[in-house]
Amino acid sequence: MPLTINNLNSIEMKRILMIALLAITLQMGAQEKLKIDGVATVVGDNIVLDSEIDAFKQELIQQSGGQIEISDCEMLEQIMNRKLLAHHAVIDSIAVNEGEIQQQVQRKTDYFTQQLGSVEKMLELYGFDNMKDLKDELYRVEKEGLLIQKMQQELTADIDITPEEVKRYFLSLEKEGNLPEIGAEIELSQIVLNIEPSAEQVEKTIERLKEIKKEVEDGGNFKMKAILYSDDPGVTQNSGFYTIDRNSPFVKEFKEAAYSMEEGEISQPFKSDFGYHILMVDKIKGKQRDVYHILMQPKPDDNAEEVVRDSLMEYRKRILKMEIPFDAAVLLYSQDKDTRLSSGVLMNPESGDTHFDLTRMDPELYSKVSNLKEGEISDVFLDQTRQGLKMYKILLLKSRTEAHTADLAEDYVKIMELALQKKKTESIEKWSDEKISDTYVNINQVYTNCEFKSNWAKN
Repeated sequence: MPLTINNLNSIEMKRILMIALLAITLQMGAQEKLKIDGVATVVGDNIVLDSEIDAFKQELIQQSGGQIEISDCEMLEQIMNRKLLAHHAVIDSIAVNEGEIQQQVQRKTDYFTQQLGSVEKMLELYGFDNMKDLKDELYRVEKEGLLIQKMQQELTADIDITPEEVKRYFLSLEKEGNLPEIGAEIELSQIVLNIEPSAEQVEKTIERLKEIKKEVEDGGNFKMKAILYSDDPGVTQNSGFYTIDRNSPFVKEFKEAAYSMEEGEISQPFKSDFGYHILMVDKIKGKQRDVYHILMQPKPDDNAEEVVRDSLMEYRKRILKMEIPFDAAVLLYSQDKDTRLSSGVLMNPESGDTHFDLTRMDPELYSKVSNLKEGEISDVFLDQTRQGLKMYKILLLKSRTEAHTADLAEDYVKIMELALQKKKTESIEKWSDEKISDTYVNINQVYTNCEFKSNWAKN
């Protein structure tokens, strides 16, 4: 049965909407669209354009593999609900982390540039004349999304659910013939050996950073040095420049350096998980710091990869021969600090638990484990972080659950999450019904025949 906007998993719906929102905003070419596009509705201070409705629909269809059936009216109401949340988040003075937003914007522009090959191609594709306008629009989108998220969290913070409510929810789905299908899922554990530089290479990197520091202090241009020498992937767009505050999502060492110096001062080289850094404080603006930054990642010796690979292959042989259990090998050998003390178990960043939906896994990861049976171990393979740090890994398929119709006992946690999400959604809908009455809403006459769930057409 095709999905509708009403029976689509609400978490999935939010994910799709956020993807669509970003894609739409960029494709619209910012404010120019207002001159030629019709206004579908106004909610508080927020405008919804006709093009947004169609673009959202198309993106929803694409993201769901054609499984969603949705009308213009249903789509418009979804968008209006988001605008209502954003409007009242501003009224209620919901705080957002400006540094976090800026970081997200930078990550997005870095990603788009990498995918398209150059800044110029990215600007051309998305209809912007310069990077500032694009970043301004991305900033607006990210800020609105974060405001909505925080407003939803505030409205549902005290909502909980009892086992009896979970049972009633399951039985109601069963009675209606709407029990969800649970996709095939797996759990994974890993052993990771990092390909690390020698002490000599580390020392060379530190000395080079010290040289650059002295060159700048003697009159050199820090910004130019960053462009020429920094290994930070964002340097081609920002020349090593960042605005940060104490809540910005930078590593602790970075923020400590930024807040320990005066304007114009350059740090000594310091280490983080990303490599080695020097940092210059350009301006101090209250609680914020404008800084320039150079990152250098020491290169491992030519034979380092081979040594690490051979070591992990030997550990794998020992595990397969049952000379050492996998869990014990993780504790003894794995160098991944996030999983070493938890038997190497991987967490799914999307769900927050240990289960991975096979249909939504990263293609690279899927290719390594798709043919494994429960209890089997992958071959040794090379992996790399976004920061360019390389490592060798092996993966253990801890458990595998085939696709099936939801069962209350077997899938209790998932059903509980769905029931809780439904309860939260209903609470937000109740809040929306109350807020619509005292919020300015103006709907274009084209949509006056729409049958909305809430009383949007009150005016």
